Amino acid sequence: MASPVYPANRVLLLLVLSVTINYVDRGALSVSAPYIAREMSVGPAQMGLLFSAFFWSYSIFQLPAGLLADRYEVKRLLGAGYLLWSLATASVGWIFRFDFLLCARMLLGVGESVAYPTYSRILAREFPEHRRGFANALLDAGSKLGPAAATLVGALVVDRFGWRTLFLCLGFGGLIWLLPWAAWVPETGTPATGTPGTREDGNRPGVLDIMRRREAWGTCLGMFALGYVWYFLLSWLPSYLVAEREFSMRTVAVLGSLPFVAMAVSSLLAGWLSDRWIASGAPVALVRKTFVMGGLLLCSVTLLPAAAARQPRLSILLLILSCSALGLFTSNVWAITQTLAGTAASGAWTGIQNAIGNLGGVVSPALTGMIVDWTGSYYLSFAAASAILVVGAASYLIFVGEIRPLNWSRNAGTVARA
Repeated sequence: MASPVYPANRVLLLLVLSVTINYVDRGALSVSAPYIAREMSVGPAQMGLLFSAFFWSYSIFQLPAGLLADRYEVKRLLGAGYLLWSLATASVGWIFRFDFLLCARMLLGVGESVAYPTYSRILAREFPEHRRGFANALLDAGSKLGPAAATLVGALVVDRFGWRTLFLCLGFGGLIWLLPWAAWVPETGTPATGTPGTREDGNRPGVLDIMRRREAWGTCLGMFALGYVWYFLLSWLPSYLVAEREFSMRTVAVLGSLPFVAMAVSSLLAGWLSDRWIASGAPVALVRKTFVMGGLLLCSVTLLPAAAARQPRLSILLLILSCSALGLFTSNVWAITQTLAGTAASGAWTGIQNAIGNLGGVVSPALTGMIVDWTGSYYLSFAAASAILVVGAASYLIFVGEIRPLNWSRNAGTVARA
C-alpha cells in the first residue's frame, strides 16, 4: 500500500513521463545522425564515438547517483538531473563543432544518470512484490515509447524543419515536466527519518558489500547484455535502415518506430502476467527468471536472421519479434534487483547494475561503427549482439538463486537472507 505522504500512483505517472522524455532526448541523435554526418563531415567511426560518449558519463555517474538516491531526497535529486539533461539536449541545437557535440552528449549522460537509481528507490519503497512487475513495466514501456517517438516524430521534424529544431524543441519543451514534479510531489526525506532533505542515518551496504554478492554479478551481466543490444538498436537502427535496407527517412519514421512500440506492448503484458503469476502463489524466482532468461534467448534467435533476411520487410518483422522478446526481459529485470536489494540498497544496487549495463552502451555503438567501417556491413554487429544475449541469459541461471530480500547485516560482517 502506498504511504500517505507519497502519492505513489501519481508519482509513478510522472516517472513514466520522465523516462519517456529521457529516451526521446537520448534517441534524438539517432534520427539526426545522417544529417549531422553530412553537415559536419562525420564518418561512421566518429558517429559511433559520438553515440558512445553519452554512455561514458552515464555509466560512471551511476555509482554516485545510486548512493545519493539511498541517502538523500529523491525529489530534488531527480529534478536537478532532469534540468541538466534538458539543457544539454537544447544546447545541441546551437553546436557547430564535433568536440562540443561530444561534450553535450557527455553532459546529457551526467543528467540522466540519476533517473534509474531514483526510480528504483521509489518503486522499492512504494510498491509490494505483486505490484512491482507492472510498475516496472510501465517505466520500461516509457523507455521504449521514447525511442519510438524519437524515431517517428523526430524523423518527420528533422525531415521538415531540420535537426537543430528538433533538439531545441525537445530540450526547452521538456522543461514543462518540472512544473508538476515541483507542485505535485511532496518532499518525504528518507524512509528512516521522514525529514525532508536530510541524510538517512543507519547502516547501509556499500558498493563493496553489494559487489560481494553473486546475485549482483548475475543481474549486472544480464544488464550488460541488454545494454549492448538495446543501445546497438537505439543508436544504429535508423542508420542501418537507411544505409543497408535503403529506406527513406519518412519510411524509417514509421517502420523504424515499430520495434520499439512492440517492445513497450510486450513489456506491459509481461509485467502484468508476472504479477498475476506471483499473486497466484508461484515462486518469485521461477516467474522472474522465466521472463528474463526467456526474453534474452528469444531475442538472440531472432536478431541474427533479421540481419540475414534478404527482404527488407521481413527484416523489419524479425526486428519487431526481437524487440518484443526483449520486452519480456525488461519488464522483470528491475523487479529482481528491487526485491534482492530491498529498501536498504535499491538505489546503490541499481546504480551499480546500470553502470555495468551501460558499459554495453559504451562498447556497442563504437564497436558497430568500427565494424561497419571495416566490413561495409552490419551483419557481424548483429552476430555479436546475438552471442552476448546468450551469455546474459546464462548469468541468471549461474549466479542468481532464490529471489527474496537480502538481510544486510553489517554488524555481523556478513550478508544473510532475510
